[in-house]
Amino acid sequence: MSSQETEIEAAVFRKLIAHLQAHPEAQNIDLMILADFCRNCLSKWYVAEAAERGEDVDLEAAHQRVYGMSYGEWKANHQLPATPEQLAAFQARKKA
Repeated sequence: MSSQETEIEAAVFRKLIAHLQAHPEAQNIDLMILADFCRNCLSKWYVAEAAERGEDVDLEAAHQRVYGMSYGEWKANHQLPATPEQLAAFQARKKA
């Protein structure tokens, strides 16, 4: 992969993160139902990729990067309780 490709991918990642931070109404459970990933997945992937490169990034630091705040703060300010319909759709997705 060229450095140009890496720079483009990094820019796209930053835009994705900025977009998710600007749209907290997009609930994680809805992202999981529709796309099979959410902000928590991105945070875990960030930690895993850092580790593969010999960097020590803990999950809270990755949450800070992805959410733009601590996970607890995001949950308190933006996360709504999952509806029965969301939970059913999530369970159906997991079984598929």
